Amino acid sequence: MDMRGIATKLGLVVSKPLIRKAEELRRLCDVQFNSSIIGVGEVCKAIICLEIAASRFQVIFDRKRAIQMSGMSEKAYMRSFNTMQNSLDVKITLDVRELAIRFGCVRLIPFVQKGLSLYKERFLASLPSSRRASTDFNRPVFTAVAFYLCAKRHKLKVDKSKLIEVCGTSESEFGTVSTSMNDLCFDVFGITKEKKDPKSVKGNRELLDVLPGKRKHEDESGFSSDDSSVDDEPDLDLPTYKRQKQGEKHAYEEWKSTVISSNKKTKTAPTKRKTQARLNFEKKPTESDFVQS
Repeated sequence: MDMRGIATKLGLVVSKPLIRKAEELRRLCDVQFNSSIIGVGEVCKAIICLEIAASRFQVIFDRKRAIQMSGMSEKAYMRSFNTMQNSLDVKITLDVRELAIRFGCVRLIPFVQKGLSLYKERFLASLPSSRRASTDFNRPVFTAVAFYLCAKRHKLKVDKSKLIEVCGTSESEFGTVSTSMNDLCFDVFGITKEKKDPKSVKGNRELLDVLPGKRKHEDESGFSSDDSSVDDEPDLDLPTYKRQKQGEKHAYEEWKSTVISSNKKTKTAPTKRKTQARLNFEKKPTESDFVQS
């Protein structure tokens, strides 16, 4: 199947420059390395070349349809895409303004630019002087991660999977860069969370900590016990699962006490009758027993 036919099946806007660039990348790939060694077939190689060419010409590319057509899993496709992109030495540029317009978050542009510049300074300062020259921040994954973290900090919804597709990286690499940015620039990208008392966190106990009765009980007693502190307060508005658990426990205790009391009654009655019969049998006759009335 030729490149034009694959592009038509992928739903791409077929243009001569796009097809010419994809064919050029495929010829370059055939010359530089054998794609079958990394597990990439001819159809998958053509699809990846089309995606790289589409990103160059800023043409919308449907990656889900491309993965289905390649016959590979998403992880395998991303691994092959990154391998071929690095082997061909193709660098995809990603602009912050382009991301902001695409995801509808234009007001994040200054925050992303400030965070990226601060991250570059702090990251280079943490490296030895011999490694600073080889550091490359032009990769689109850095721009995409900074944009995602800023959107998360400002409580704006951004599709993470779509963002990963746009920057052409893997989910593991995206997570690694995200962790690095959070560690070095927490004042710009980080999200502050409320610290919880370790005594009050046990299993799903955070559901009980939000109850006003529970907080009042802990403030008065000065300590947080286990389940007994909740069970001993009848006026506490407990969750549904706790009320159900207490109801089952009370029903079981009532049934147990009923069974034990009935067993005691059934055992005591025959024992008393046998004891009375034995006493009557062993009793010695007296003169009054022989006197006739």
